[in-house]
Amino acid sequence: MPLRGGRPLYSDAMRTGDGVFETLRMVDGVPFALTRHLRRMADSAAALGLPEVVVDDVREQVLREVAEAGGGVAPVARLRLLWSAGGLQVAHSELPPADGALHVRTTSWRRSRGAGAGGHKSTDYVDNLVALREAVAAGADEVLLADSGGNLAEGSATNVFYVVGGELRTPSLVTGCLPGITRALVLEWVGAREVEEPLGVLEEAEEVFLTSSTREVQAVASCDAWTYAAPGPLTTEVVRTFAARRDAQLDP
Repeated sequence: MPLRGGRPLYSDAMRTGDGVFETLRMVDGVPFALTRHLRRMADSAAALGLPEVVVDDVREQVLREVAEAGGGVAPVARLRLLWSAGGLQVAHSELPPADGALHVRTTSWRRSRGAGAGGHKSTDYVDNLVALREAVAAGADEVLLADSGGNLAEGSATNVFYVVGGELRTPSLVTGCLPGITRALVLEWVGAREVEEPLGVLEEAEEVFLTSSTREVQAVASCDAWTYAAPGPLTTEVVRTFAARRDAQLDP
């Protein structure tokens, strides 16, 4: 299926939730960390009983479709890959810069530990969307969810890092949070302690930042009534290190 610029992917998988997807940042037609995204897609497809993702074959198809799109792709773009029983669908759209610090809110919605789609980027995405809609209606940019035990887990489409007592921490994958690609790279390139801590730990935090493939590393200025240095010194160092490593290795 040809790459479709700026148009959403509509398919049975999106309507029924029976699919997995990946969202990548692409600069000048080159997707960042493509192999990692495809390996995660392959793991999720296997876990959810979808057809096998052969990473090398899918990578070749993605790169071919991006090349064929040529000048139709924005210099900085969001690349969306959808995998379902119908195979691979690829689409792109312009990606605005993720400028400025974020304001986030917590929610009563919970991330269920042990859920079948937990930890996978499944198209069964309604809980995330409803929680995000609630936060946006209250004037926030993103929402943070706890797991079923009340421990901080993740954002609707982001992973969260925070600094307490000068130590960088991030929720453990046992909370059901997504094993984000940018999250993994920050852990490898900078280091952080993976923990299970109540949502209220954010009241103690000195710095908070969110990560995703499109935001990369973005500071948080406030969460509910709590405020933070945005960006603080550790966040600034993470941003600098991530940008340097990303530019040096496009498919880490």
